[in-house]
Amino acid sequence: MGSSGKKDSPAAGCRVVLAVNGVRHEAAGADLSMSLLEFMRTRTPVRGPKLGCGEGGCGACVVLISKYDPSTEEVNEFSASSCLTLLGSVNLCAVTTSEGIGNTKDGFHPVQQRLSGFHASQCGFCTPGMCMSIFSALVKTDKAADRPAPPQGFSKLTTSEAEKAISGNLCRCTGYRPIIDACKSFATDVDLEDLGLNSFWKKGTDHADVSKLPAYTSGAICTFPEFLKSEIKSSINQMDNVPVEISDDGSWYHPRSIAELQVLLDSNWFDENSVKIVASNTGSGVYKEQDLFDKYIDIKGISELSVINTSSKGAEIGAAVSISKAIDVFSDGNLVFRKIADHLNKVATPFVRNTATIGGNIIMAQRLQFPSDIATVLLAAGSTVTVQVASKRLCFTLEDFLEQPPCDSRTLLLSIFVPDWGSDNVIFKTSRASPRPFGNAVSYVNSAFLARISEAPSSGEFLIEDIRLAFGAYGTKHAMKARNVEDFLRGKSVSPSVMLEAIKLLKDAISPSVGTKHPEYRVSLAVSFLFSFLSSLGSNLNETAWTDAANGSSMNGCAESSLDKHVKVDIDNLPIRSRQELISTEEYKPVGKPIKKAGAELQASGEAVYVDDIPAPKGCLYGAFIYSTHPHAHIKGIKFGSSLASHKVITVIDAKDIPSGGENIGSTLAGLGDEALFADSFSEFAGQNIGIVIAETQKYAHMAAKQAIIEYSTENLEPPILTIEDAIQHNSYFHPPPPLAPKPVGDFSEGMHEADHKILSAEVKLESQYYFYMETQVALAIPDEDNCITVYSSAQMPEATQSVIARCLGIPFHNVRVITRRVGGGFGGKAMKAMHVASACAVAAFKLRCPIRMYLDRKTDMIMAGGRHPMNVKYSVGFKSDGRVTALHLDLGINSGISPDYSPIMPMAVIGSMKKYNWGALAFDIKVCKTNVSSKSAMRAPGEVQGSFIAEAIIEHVASVLSADTNTVRRKNLHDFESLKVFFGGSAGEPSTYSLVTIFDKLALSPDYQHRAVMVEHFNSGNRWKKRGISCVPITYAVSPRPTPGRVSILNDGSIAVEVGGVEIGQGLWTKVKQMTAFALGQLCPDGGEGLLEKVRVIQADSLSMIQGGWTAGSTTSETSCEAVRQSCAALVERLKPIKEDLEAKSGMVAWSSLIDQAAMASVNLSAQAYWTPDPTSASYLNYGAAVSEVEVDVLTGATTILRSDLVYDCGQSLNPAVDLGQVEGAFVQGIGFFTNEEYTTNSDGLVVNDGTWTYKIPTVDTIPKQFNVELFNSYRNQKHVLSSKASGEPPLLLASSVHCAMREAIRAARKEFSVCTGPANSAVTFQMDVPATMVAVKELCGLDVVEKHLESLLAAKA
Repeated sequence: MGSSGKKDSPAAGCRVVLAVNGVRHEAAGADLSMSLLEFMRTRTPVRGPKLGCGEGGCGACVVLISKYDPSTEEVNEFSASSCLTLLGSVNLCAVTTSEGIGNTKDGFHPVQQRLSGFHASQCGFCTPGMCMSIFSALVKTDKAADRPAPPQGFSKLTTSEAEKAISGNLCRCTGYRPIIDACKSFATDVDLEDLGLNSFWKKGTDHADVSKLPAYTSGAICTFPEFLKSEIKSSINQMDNVPVEISDDGSWYHPRSIAELQVLLDSNWFDENSVKIVASNTGSGVYKEQDLFDKYIDIKGISELSVINTSSKGAEIGAAVSISKAIDVFSDGNLVFRKIADHLNKVATPFVRNTATIGGNIIMAQRLQFPSDIATVLLAAGSTVTVQVASKRLCFTLEDFLEQPPCDSRTLLLSIFVPDWGSDNVIFKTSRASPRPFGNAVSYVNSAFLARISEAPSSGEFLIEDIRLAFGAYGTKHAMKARNVEDFLRGKSVSPSVMLEAIKLLKDAISPSVGTKHPEYRVSLAVSFLFSFLSSLGSNLNETAWTDAANGSSMNGCAESSLDKHVKVDIDNLPIRSRQELISTEEYKPVGKPIKKAGAELQASGEAVYVDDIPAPKGCLYGAFIYSTHPHAHIKGIKFGSSLASHKVITVIDAKDIPSGGENIGSTLAGLGDEALFADSFSEFAGQNIGIVIAETQKYAHMAAKQAIIEYSTENLEPPILTIEDAIQHNSYFHPPPPLAPKPVGDFSEGMHEADHKILSAEVKLESQYYFYMETQVALAIPDEDNCITVYSSAQMPEATQSVIARCLGIPFHNVRVITRRVGGGFGGKAMKAMHVASACAVAAFKLRCPIRMYLDRKTDMIMAGGRHPMNVKYSVGFKSDGRVTALHLDLGINSGISPDYSPIMPMAVIGSMKKYNWGALAFDIKVCKTNVSSKSAMRAPGEVQGSFIAEAIIEHVASVLSADTNTVRRKNLHDFESLKVFFGGSAGEPSTYSLVTIFDKLALSPDYQHRAVMVEHFNSGNRWKKRGISCVPITYAVSPRPTPGRVSILNDGSIAVEVGGVEIGQGLWTKVKQMTAFALGQLCPDGGEGLLEKVRVIQADSLSMIQGGWTAGSTTSETSCEAVRQSCAALVERLKPIKEDLEAKSGMVAWSSLIDQAAMASVNLSAQAYWTPDPTSASYLNYGAAVSEVEVDVLTGATTILRSDLVYDCGQSLNPAVDLGQVEGAFVQGIGFFTNEEYTTNSDGLVVNDGTWTYKIPTVDTIPKQFNVELFNSYRNQKHVLSSKASGEPPLLLASSVHCAMREAIRAARKEFSVCTGPANSAVTFQMDVPATMVAVKELCGLDVVEKHLESLLAAKA
């Protein structure tokens, strides 16, 4: 289908033609309603853009789309989500993907090279999308004619723009910091010395210079090929004759005028249920299609809908104008327009704004109750809209249009007019409260206020002549104006009494509808926004004007106006800075050096192959799960609704299709129990697999699965057990085997008797967390001869996956081959749950005797994943007056879900991480609860992160009761080595390895920390509405290395193939293994082995090749694989050394190639395998670290900004400091998500409802610490470890609790300020703060009514 040559004019054949990376493609025979992403991945060689969410919310699919205007000969480029862009809408466009800007054959682009060199790629699944977002930003800014030419090697991009360039891209691995550095390296105003660790210069010793970076030249990539320009030019004269219908099957229409559109709307075949009108299709990312459409009408080509007219009266914007284009228009306008542009820049993401239309957003707000920011802002600005209904054109105020009944699909929004308000005496501010400052998150509440004011000659007070107050997203049908408040405020000057009355009226007007989440919080936000706006108008309130709110809310003030009295620094826009301190050693080189990750450029270019990138075998069919929505019911039957998608069903595979002799098993963990693959006539939890729909494409399979109608019966059944409380009431538990049960320490009763103070019953709760690997669960099963099958699976446990598939099919293990090359993010989620997908594919492939692929959509993945274990904790603790704890008892409930999975191991993990403190005596009662919800599984630092936090909550409670400094209490309860041995036994190691006290003191007792603590107090005393907190948290984390195999084979040309049991999931396993191979064979080489690095290739995991591969989990896979490789190399060295010595005796120095030639001739076995087992005397060891975090909390909104985090982590003698640094940063940021913002919410039946990027918010570039410092602490050498190294993958995640603890300190300051005493303790300083501490939770703890209380206090003081 692809060619670079010129073809006949596209007008003649009525077909879609596009260029992909400079190659011509015709969409002949293709469904024009398929996404551009699907077309590229199935009809072209392109694999770089990935499907991460299908919602435009993650950036994995970002491409550059270019359009050519033959009249001006200009090319317009913009980034776009290819998962939302429809194929029919890119006719005569050029598409550039990550492969198109650089690849193995043509050379890598500087963006790809710098991402690699700054260590900015781990699992690599998001990297092509990151690459294209950065590239798109470079293309856009370098074309800006109003900017001066940048210095050589740089672009016109600024550092601020560089940070925002990837604001819409998600990454679960890196923590974003190195990606930001890579992007900033192109910025014209960057100080290269500020950039972090990289492979271009050695930090601290080498001079940072642009000449050391891969050279960047603007315009080096052709984004629009000449042949396509020629086709467009040649077809201009024929355009008038091109039919409205451009598809061969009558499914795609592109009218060029309103009249042509009206003809289509009046057609007898037009039915809004089967015909979809599209401009950019981004709305489908919000409102998912539930069925296929028969026809599409693309209105983007109607010129009248793209009109832009500006005049002294205002700006008219066509409904099909993109949000980005509207931002450009408003940015060149007056004060009000510029503020509109600022706010619109926080809507969605750059690559969505580039295609999403203003009109589409307004229509969704009017018809579908979309919580639009744009509608609110334009409503306050007095906008009007022009619509066409049938053949009539009508003009409405936006307010009237929104209040009408939802318009039907025949109603066409033509344009929006925004009047020019001028700038004299006009104040315009907009606000939004959302989890992400830069956008990509729907607001809890948004508002826009416009006031015209004057100064009273007599009093000098400001009078409100006119005012418009618009609010949206608070749980109403659409944005609305608070008319009662407006009427009250007109003609008045602002005073505390006026503000209080206005707020009372506002609370009457703002009434969230029934079912709205957090209604009280939303009303409180509306009050806060109005209070802040009115405060800026008051001349005698002794209030600081709140011009910019923190993290998650933004208030666009009018800094240009002389009416603003105060302008504060917007901490959201503070540049992200960082510092890395690490020591690389030469002793075992190249081990210990911070070399870049193996294959990073391949990941950046999109050439790295993941399971869904494997070309579909001939005859491949696709599957999608049908899952239960009921937690406890008989399944009476499944049928499909009457729909277009239902016709795509080929068959349904369920429990009855498991072969005779096979088992209904979906996953297993040795000795702990199994979980069923399919529900067999009975649903045990909402989200349970019932069957698989098989269809010709993945899209059809997903859509068809939505049509399944399941009939349930709950007759004679008890209610489901969904919560920990339910399970305790019904004695529904799993019982861990005795060897896995933790042991108490000391005598609790004696410890309590010794205590001076006691807390007898306190509580804390921790909710779940979703893995959010960028690559969802995926597998490809290919049946083979003789009852054999090969399954390509994105799995952390290929060996266990093999056994489950074999048991499920009833065949020997050796008939099943599971292959895993790389995994696009795991974090524990690709361990047990991956087995279900692989087994389901295998059953379908076995039954149908054809290849079957399943790539779960994000919603299904989130519903089935299970995630982290929720916990309820009650504790009693005794302690001395100096803060030393003498006894602790825990009552711990763990919600495990329906099957054991990893849950029996959780008690030991929780208690193990709590033992970082000397509790004197430690007792506990732990209940592992069996419930009717999806099985919870291991997620990065499973149990340890909860336990470490529980310990901090208890220590903070103790400090609060004593009114003592929390760090003093922490330090008082850290172990000495003797107590460490009591709590940890043999894992404690030697006294020289206990580094925690040293690390904690390094941070908490440093002059810098002491100074910052004082400055926090100073800040809090001078700021009423912002409060800061700072906290230092220590961690201890035990890991247990497991037996691991390794094989090293030297080929005849001297290249080296290495196999290990572990899987590359982004943790740098292959990189460290390559380094270890080069080191271990280095004694055979003149250069010590560094030259061997490029000769080493690590082979994908293969369950029939590397037996006993085990798990990739627990943070020790890299070190154990390295040790197995080292032992294999040692065997090879022993065989090759005599030959080397003979050759040296004859001819002196021997080249590696000569040595291998001679060995091959001598029939030396050049392959060696080892199975490493840990020394029983050091079966586990402890990892230590500490972190200081400083935060700022916005008391008015609950938003939190992490100002700074300093991490010190004991990495031992790092095998690769760059890799370990990435693991520390990435784990920490993932932990931030757990502690602050990620809500894995379920409904009353236990079914996950926060099931996509719209509702589940992981950290983004705008939510990481503004200053992010990491030090890898090199502890004493320990010969019992692999070259004295230690784990780095999971332990640093625990350090993120420092953010939560700092937030508590800030909240405590706010509660003291406003005398807030909510909670069981009825105390301002002692309160329960659960996980996650979301904006809502923070605001509730700070007080929902603090504004009213404050105004009342002002009035009381006056009286």
